[in-house]
Amino acid sequence: MNDVFQTESSAEAGKLAPGRMVLVVGPSGAGKDTLMGALKDKLSASESVVFARRAITRQADANAEDHDTLSREDFQSLVSAGDVALSWEAHGLGYVIPKTYDSAIQSGKTVIANGSRKVLQRASEKYETAIVLLITAPVDVLAERLSARGRESREDIEARLKRADLEPQNVPNLIRIENTGTVDTAVKAMMAALDL
Repeated sequence: MNDVFQTESSAEAGKLAPGRMVLVVGPSGAGKDTLMGALKDKLSASESVVFARRAITRQADANAEDHDTLSREDFQSLVSAGDVALSWEAHGLGYVIPKTYDSAIQSGKTVIANGSRKVLQRASEKYETAIVLLITAPVDVLAERLSARGRESREDIEARLKRADLEPQNVPNLIRIENTGTVDTAVKAMMAALDL
């Protein structure tokens, strides 16, 4: 009789499990890419953690994230067919976390991906365990880092950051990592947050 009333606890409403999808997000200047690179180096020997390689509708750039390139047509085709783990659009570009990473989650692995706020809700709907690591720093620290790039004045940057929504709202499993110390300190905080 009990098998008629099966619970949804292990794979709640068809959500992917038993692994975890970890999306790393944060404002410009927070140091997200630096920390992800350092975390990847630290966990290179781990067989239970996979770092997702995104596909983006732009050409590879030595000064930017190492990614695969796809055409706008291929992006639309993959998204329309649902043949992606996650996808979103931002700044005129399409981003894809390839579907192969869903298999890693189904095999119990932790997938760590460079994410976007635009996809956090979808991730929480799709994966039984979706975790958001928000890499952040106070506005004055972000402004100092961004002004060092020389693209905008510090005053313009501070004004933009004060207007920006730097904190995602109503996101389950959000863990804040304040990146104001050394890279090693922040990476240790990330590993502790993920129990790695």
